[in-house]
Amino acid sequence: MLRVITANLNGIRSAASKGFFEWAVQQDAAVIGVQEVKAQDEQVKGIHCHIGKMAGQFHYAQKRGYSGVGIYMHEEPSDVIVGLGDTEFDNEGRWVEARFDKPGRKLSIVSCYFPSGSSGEERQQAKFRFLALLYPKLLSMHEDREFILMGDVNIAHQNADLKNWRSNQKNSGFLPEERAWMTKVLNEGGLVDVYRRLHPDTTETCYTWWSNRGQAYANNVGWRLDYQIATPGLAELARSASIYKGQKFSDHAPLVIDYDMTL
Repeated sequence: MLRVITANLNGIRSAASKGFFEWAVQQDAAVIGVQEVKAQDEQVKGIHCHIGKMAGQFHYAQKRGYSGVGIYMHEEPSDVIVGLGDTEFDNEGRWVEARFDKPGRKLSIVSCYFPSGSSGEERQQAKFRFLALLYPKLLSMHEDREFILMGDVNIAHQNADLKNWRSNQKNSGFLPEERAWMTKVLNEGGLVDVYRRLHPDTTETCYTWWSNRGQAYANNVGWRLDYQIATPGLAELARSASIYKGQKFSDHAPLVIDYDMTL
């Protein structure tokens, strides 16, 4: 089995202090993607750049203490692509892609962190620009290779994906335009929400993020914001999907999916 894990750390140093690396090394994962690293190379190199024997590759934001993604791999990739080729979002550290190409097969696994629009209209417009940029990118990748895009998408797709959907219909993360984008990716784009393929009907158990305000975590007032989105051939190989809540490393919970395949 190929275990792929995605986790928004809300700060790699903070998550480390809460036991993330001790947990991660025990998971026997092939690939672990992390988002919201909130660090620079000098704060990661030699300290958080490995999980056991898994080497990490990172895309840091220019702004200190902000965004940033990483991907830890057990196997040596054939190539690593850092950034989307777009200055605005590459300055924010949102994309790292590991390729595991071999004769007769092209395969990518991506760690990606979508912008949040919750801080105001300016960031919401940036989020819409990111979605507009990413859609043709995913279509182009789908034509060329198999891939798993994992990360914090910052969109709850359906009513079942958040606790209070009625009161959040005008809030970032559950706006009609964002949900329509996700529908387009899965329908017209032909990609698969792997967790939902395996768990089509879950509600309260599907959440991966809880606000730090009030008693959201204690009362399980959550959202499903963390995904693994795959090409159909890979999605068909997914055998199990779970959200790890045994320990709290950040305001997000890791999403763990096992695929019946090898790198």
